[in-house]
Amino acid sequence: MPGVLLEVQSVEKAQLRPVPLQEFRPGDTIRAYYRIVEGEKTRVQMFQGVVIRISGKKGHSRATFTVRKVSYGIGVERTFLYNSPRLEKIDVLSPGKVHQSRLFYMRGRSGKSARIKERQDWYSQEQHSNAADTTAAPQTEPSKD
Repeated sequence: MPGVLLEVQSVEKAQLRPVPLQEFRPGDTIRAYYRIVEGEKTRVQMFQGVVIRISGKKGHSRATFTVRKVSYGIGVERTFLYNSPRLEKIDVLSPGKVHQSRLFYMRGRSGKSARIKERQDWYSQEQHSNAADTTAAPQTEPSKD
């Protein structure tokens, strides 16, 4: 039995994403770019919404996340495989401040009650790297003579 478990783990490890996606959490508003195959043509389709669930760990091949949006007054949810080769990239548009990891209560809400507050401690990698570049030179204190 342990030999079978090692084989399953080795197969799953081979299916992991070589380059990790941008970090996100439940409550974040994201834009997922997914490659669609239509006949012989391929195109990238964008799906923008709030992450309502992340299931599984990102280091496992079966990890998924669910994104919800409201389109023309109808709620639409889509579940993505985290390690899918068709998932091009993810952009985090605004980080959400929520106290739960599963936001299924959002299904019954609309309008103002469906708003999620924005996290203030979040910095995008661009802002963080720009802030490091523009640090001021240390100032010397005047001598007390």
